[in-house]
Parts: sequence; C-alpha cells; structure tokens
Amino acid sequence: MYEAGYGSANLEADVPITPASIFHAASVSKQFTAMAVMLLAREGKLSLDADIHSYLPELPDYGQRITLRHLLTHTSGLRDQWDLLAIARGRFEEDRITEADVLDIVTRQKELNFTPGTEYLYSNTGYTLAAIIVHRVSGKTLRQFADERIFKPLGMTRTHFHDDYTMLVKGRTSAYEKEKDGWHVAIPNYDTYGATSLFTTVGDLLKWQENFRHPVVGDEALLRQMQTSAVLANGDTTGYGLGLQVGEQDGMKLVGHAGGDAGYRTYTGRYPEHALAVAVLCNASTADPVGLAAKVGGLYLKPFAKPTPAPKATANVTKQELSRFAGLYVNQTTGAPTSVTLTDAGLVIGRQNGPELLPVAANKFRIGNSEWEFAPNGDLVQRFLGSPPRHPVTLVKRDAAHPSASERAAYAGAYTSAELGATYIVAASDSGLTLRTGTNPPATFTPAYGDTFLGPFMIEFTRDQGGRLTGALVSTGRVRKVRFEKNP
Repeated sequence: MYEAGYGSANLEADVPITPASIFHAASVSKQFTAMAVMLLAREGKLSLDADIHSYLPELPDYGQRITLRHLLTHTSGLRDQWDLLAIARGRFEEDRITEADVLDIVTRQKELNFTPGTEYLYSNTGYTLAAIIVHRVSGKTLRQFADERIFKPLGMTRTHFHDDYTMLVKGRTSAYEKEKDGWHVAIPNYDTYGATSLFTTVGDLLKWQENFRHPVVGDEALLRQMQTSAVLANGDTTGYGLGLQVGEQDGMKLVGHAGGDAGYRTYTGRYPEHALAVAVLCNASTADPVGLAAKVGGLYLKPFAKPTPAPKATANVTKQELSRFAGLYVNQTTGAPTSVTLTDAGLVIGRQNGPELLPVAANKFRIGNSEWEFAPNGDLVQRFLGSPPRHPVTLVKRDAAHPSASERAAYAGAYTSAELGATYIVAASDSGLTLRTGTNPPATFTPAYGDTFLGPFMIEFTRDQGGRLTGALVSTGRVRKVRFEKNP
C-alpha cells in the first residue's frame, strides 16, 4: 500500500496534509450505507424488495411501490433532498441541515420524478432514508452500526459517520473554494448522513477496498450483489449497483464512486481484474480526484489498457447543410433544452465554445460514446454507443422564445409551493425575469422556449385553457416539476 499527502490541510493554521489526514468523503459514503443495509438483509431483519412504507410509514403514498432496492440504486423516483432544500431556501448555505430537515421536506412531496424502476436518476434522498431505516430496524444509528459492524472489523480506526456538525475531530482537514479574491472556507453544514458525511482517510479506504478481495465484512455473494448494475423495466442497465458505480476505463472493469460536498472532492475505485485500488481525497473545489485516480490507475495498468479510439469526423457536410440542424431541442420527459449552435468550426453543443459534434454521415454525428442523428421530422435522436447498449433518447426541436416586454411583465407575481413551503416573487427584467425568495438577492432567468425560462434552475409557467397564468413547475437536474401556484 502506497500513501502520501500533498498540500495544506488548513490554510489558516498552515497544517500540511498527511496520509492520516481526515476528509469529509461526500458521496463515497453511499457504499458504506449500502453495506449496512445489506448486512441487515443477510440477517433477515429487512428485505431489499420490501415496500419502504413498512419502515417509513410517514412517507406519502404515491400509488407506486418503492423498495429499498430502488433507494440504493437511484431508481426510486424520489426527488433529491439537496435540490429541494436549495429551491425552498433560495440558497443552500443557510443554517444547519439535519436529518429532520430532510425528512420534513421529503414527506411534503406529492409527486415522484418518475415511476419507480423505470429510470435512473441520482438521488441523495434514498440514502438518507436508508440510514433512517438502518436505525429503525437495528435499534442503532448508522454511525453506531457502521462502527461496530464495518469500521472496527476492518481496522478503519480513523473513520466514522459524522452526525454532529459541531463535533471536534482531531486531524480533520478544512475545505476551500476558489473565488476571484482567493480561497474561501467551504465546509458542509450537515448533521444528516447516509448519503454523505463519512469522515475517513486514504489508508482506511484502501482497507475497505481490500475487503472486496478478501471479505471480512459480508461475503462474496453480498459483495458481488453490490457490484452488479441495476436493470430498469425496459431492460437497460444503469451502471450503478448498490452504492457503487460499475463501469470501465480503457477496457478494464472499474468499480468505484466519486463525491463532492462544499469544497471536498473525493473518489475511490478498484480494478477488480487487476487487484489494484486507488483512493484520492481532496479539500479544494477545483480538484479532480476522478481524473487523478484514473491517471494513477493508468500508470500501473498500462500493459492491460485497451483505450477506445477517439471519434473522428468521417463525412464532409457543408455549412449550409449543417445550418438546418442548429436550434433548440427539448427532452420530452424532463423538459430540459439542449442548444445546437453553428460556428465556423461546425456544430457545437451549447454556445460558441461547447463540445463539437463530429459528422459521420449527412445527418449523423459523434460525440464521446454517443451518436446524434437529426431525423427528417426535425427530432434529434441520441444513441449511447457504449457497453451495455441502452435505448435511444429523442429530443424534439422547439422554437426559441423571445417574449416582448409586455409578455414578460405578464409573468410577474407571487408563486407559492406547498411542497416546499416557499414563495417566489417573479418580476420582469430587461431581457427575462428575476426570481427571489425570502431575503435572498434575485436570480436572473432567460427565455428558453414556450413559457420556460432558465436560470439557477428551470421554471415552466402553466396556463389554463383560456391562456391565463395559473402557476409554475420548477425543475433541476435531480428534481422534476415541483408545483407552484400563482397567488391571487
């Protein structure tokens, strides 16, 4: 085992990072929560396929069966806790965030993002609820349970689930974000855990990784289940097991998980076919632990690597032919828009400096591991070319919105969400809208298409059959269509 520390653990005290330095590991935590659930399942104290209402009766009945397996594989459809809190508060950095805060806002939700088991969408909510279930089933908090059943048996002496934001931890690193005027402290204010809040070291994470080769906690069958990708109702695999991402790097199997909270950036991964594991813990928001770990893995495993050749342009398409593909395309499921822009270099995603679409046929383009085909009816069909195959996604072309000053003014007013306990004040601006809640400064939103505007999140205004504005639906990457009603 090789361990090293680089840089500063605390800029104010000028303390260096060492291999013994303790980091907030963010979402790397999830695999340990999953292990706790799996140990209880192996003992027959709970079932991964039981309806979670048997453990969490206070959760609303959505008319759909949600299981513990759905929670752990991000296929439950439950809206993400952090995005809900951020929308409700108008900013994320406000007060201490407790388990009770999460449970309160989650139980307010009247709808799911999607039918459980039909989609994969990363949701921290599932793992916070899993931690609560561990407590209710075992009679011990996740912190106590993991300490007794996971950390102590593996000799992970500098690891714990952090359930008290104010608790002193000797050897803890501080974390930082880079602003225009320099570094600023950026430490999570969470008392909630399960989805996050594991405190650990690189050495302890490598002891955990060794457990997958020579099990001390759990057994081979349990660990194999954790590393098996979930399968959706349509047959697509998700690339996510139980608290672990399952994929490849240069043709080599790679099982791991990344994390990021405030200024912490973390990753640990394992190449099971080559008995190599890497852990990288960083305390700067600018760090790239996934990239660093991949480079380390690449150095050790270069003889075994089979890199996939980068896609190349294989067709000549004139600028005039390309111009008909430029425009705005909307995902019919999420409502999220994607811009395709024509530049001097060709078609790019987003604005002028986005990634380039490489032509491979008159109407087909490659980018990364995907193929984009512009259909004759104007739709954009996206196909994933990686392994295993997945169903294509269709985006519909829409006209960009350019509302007049009077049309923008019509959106003004107060909008309230019972699901969030929040009210937003909407006002017209010179080119779009501004939204604010509470004492927060207003956020700017620009027109996208129809009644949809984009800013820190996406907001789609709703109308009745007569065209009168009645409310709005707010969406983020991990939350879909939270309802707001327009106040009289």
